[in-house]
Amino acid sequence: MSIYVGNLAYEVTEEDLKSVFVEYGSVQRISIPTDRETGRPRGFAFVEMGSDSEEEAAIEVLDGAEWMGRDLKVNKAKPRENKNSFGGNRRRDRYSNDY
Repeated sequence: MSIYVGNLAYEVTEEDLKSVFVEYGSVQRISIPTDRETGRPRGFAFVEMGSDSEEEAAIEVLDGAEWMGRDLKVNKAKPRENKNSFGGNRRRDRYSNDY
């Protein structure tokens, strides 16, 4: 399982996050998603730690904590939802015959 870390400053790097989370255990992996069009970080990250107890300790202390001028939102990451490429609200053209 991994940890979701939200409300991050856009300047945050993997090393910045690692320096915070390593205080609660071993950091296995960090992912900072970026916007496809701009390449800019999206303001959240995922952190994987060595054990559930390490993750729980980090979540307990860091959720709501102020860091780099922002109040962090830290919790267990939820599994990614499968979304179709149509965005879920397919609207057919009124004159289309492909029903």
